[in-house]
Amino acid sequence: MQLRDLAVLLARHRRRILLATVALFTFGVCFALVYSYSCGFRGCPSVAEIRTFRPSEGGRVLDRNGDLLGYLHPVRRVTVPLERIPTTVRSAFIAVEDRRFYRHRGIDWRAIARALWRDVSTLGVREGSSTITMQVARSAFLDGTGGGHSLGRKLIELRLAPRIETVLSKRQILELYLNLIYLGDGTYGVEAASRHYFGKSVSRLSLAEAATLAALPRAPSVYNPREHPERARERRNLVLALMLREGSISQATAHATAAQSLRVVSRGWNPAQPWSYAVEAARGLLDSTVGSDPRYGEITVRTTFDLRAQQAAEQAVRDRAAAIGAGVQGAMVALDPASGEILALVGGVGPAVGGFNRAFQAHRQPGSAFKPFVYAAAMERGLTPATLVDDTPVELVDAGRTWRPSNFGERYAGTITLRTALAISANAAAVRVSENVGIARVAALGHRLGITSQMRSVPSLALGSAEVTPVELITAYAPFANGGWRVVPRFVTSIEAGGRVLWQGESRPRQKVLDPADAFLITSMLRSVVDEGTGTYLRELGVEGPVAGKTGTTNEGNDVWFVGYTPTILAGFWFGYDTPRSLGAHAAGGRLAAPAWAAFYRRAWEDRETGDEWKAPDGIVDEEIDPETGLLAGDYCPSTRTEWFKAGTEPTERCGVHEGDDEYDIDRVRVAFGRAVRELAERVRDRWGHRDRDWEDHRDTDDEDNR
Repeated sequence: MQLRDLAVLLARHRRRILLATVALFTFGVCFALVYSYSCGFRGCPSVAEIRTFRPSEGGRVLDRNGDLLGYLHPVRRVTVPLERIPTTVRSAFIAVEDRRFYRHRGIDWRAIARALWRDVSTLGVREGSSTITMQVARSAFLDGTGGGHSLGRKLIELRLAPRIETVLSKRQILELYLNLIYLGDGTYGVEAASRHYFGKSVSRLSLAEAATLAALPRAPSVYNPREHPERARERRNLVLALMLREGSISQATAHATAAQSLRVVSRGWNPAQPWSYAVEAARGLLDSTVGSDPRYGEITVRTTFDLRAQQAAEQAVRDRAAAIGAGVQGAMVALDPASGEILALVGGVGPAVGGFNRAFQAHRQPGSAFKPFVYAAAMERGLTPATLVDDTPVELVDAGRTWRPSNFGERYAGTITLRTALAISANAAAVRVSENVGIARVAALGHRLGITSQMRSVPSLALGSAEVTPVELITAYAPFANGGWRVVPRFVTSIEAGGRVLWQGESRPRQKVLDPADAFLITSMLRSVVDEGTGTYLRELGVEGPVAGKTGTTNEGNDVWFVGYTPTILAGFWFGYDTPRSLGAHAAGGRLAAPAWAAFYRRAWEDRETGDEWKAPDGIVDEEIDPETGLLAGDYCPSTRTEWFKAGTEPTERCGVHEGDDEYDIDRVRVAFGRAVRELAERVRDRWGHRDRDWEDHRDTDDEDNR
């Protein structure tokens, strides 16, 4: 089409084009007016939202006691009341940013009219059109809404400013402004900027330093006193001139201060917080539930974490991983076995890469830490801790393949009770037990107690071949500790902002998944692991009181575990390389993972134990048995132990293996004499032990009085 033809076409449709242009312009104006009147698509903040708004320091994550765990989105801001901000600082900002602050009601119409006609140079005495109140509206309620400095946002500022002035006093508005304003290098508010540039609180600033801060809002990067000292000095002196014009300082003071050199500290203020997987987990849940909205103001996430336990857990994982070897990773979860509330959480050594949290996301083989589920299935099928099992080499054929699982070090114990088999973590015995009760039942029980990962019903499952996450394995131990109830782990109780509850966590009802009698029997057997089996290193490290637990080591020593619990806390640790490889020829959960549990427990929880024990539930009876035969102890059994049984499963036959002909009379006398001596010693201890302890207590009291 030629230009002449285009001109003819435009002339022919001139009236239509004009009408369309007018209509489009009218629509745009109307839309802008409606948009601004309604404060954009988000709507105007309510009076309550304006009144309760507080500058965010990044959002807080609190532990179960209200103590600070960390910040959600760390902001270099320290909020201070107006009383702590010197008059010189207030006057400097008012002089350069809004000279008629105390005389307008949110909008300075004269400044707006002047801004429309004047072209202000960078270092000119510009009296911008945005008042302090409008800047508060922008920073408090429009940040994060997009639009930059568009006409729409400016109209919303004009709508909000008078509204803010009707709700807040001038002092409150000025306090918000001085805590909200961005002052360069990632600092917000005069307190953070004062620490960053001058290494001291805003309450100690000189006039020259106050004027330097007031010079920053217009262009923080341009007038940064550390990066551009000459520009900053010129701008500072301009602020002094404006303060002189407003009568805030005398001419002599202005001249003397302008002659001073510019001084800033060499290193900025960086209140970096240590990395915490607990805070990261809280941040992730916040993002997936409530999201981020600047109008919420200061968000508070209340959690079930325990600050002391969290700090001890992080240190235990860090120290133990370093002791095992370079590059070793670790994870742990600690929770209340009764409720499932997570008390501590560590997802690795150092910050997460790509948000990877090993406690929740790393699928690893649990090894022998899975065996309690095998023995729990056995208890459900009527076996007892005193049931005998062969711990001798075993060979199975699965899917046409021969499988020969071996014990650690190729050591076998022969015929032993299930209690002993679990205590010494005998592989051959565990495989035989699983074959007896059915591997499918073992898998089903594991799922019922809390394991959510897929588990194939194959013979190797008995030795922990299925891959699980630390949190699900540890959670699945909870029914053993709490009497048979499945719990759902949780760590956030509520998300709040401005006095409102934005999200409330719900405690899911517990589900009965295990007979209390079976739970008690497994706990009793797991106590033997700690007291006389693969977990005895815990006792060597000074852990006292009732503790049940299980070690775990996988093939080639690629993974080591220890999961342990008391009546009040359940915790588990895992260590290994992210890309599985051996931790060493002698890697074992009892030696490599259990020390982390001991360190955590002694630092964080030991002194908080209530002194309670696990009590035998109804339907549990105890009998004195011969551990060699699993039968009721006879008069000549060289050793005996008290064993627990579900009523009706206890042995009725008495051991006769150790009885013989007359040639064994001397042995019988020796055994009887030894037993009599032990009984006498116990009676003496029971009778006089309390007196001795009372005397010791009395002596300690006397010593205290003497001091």
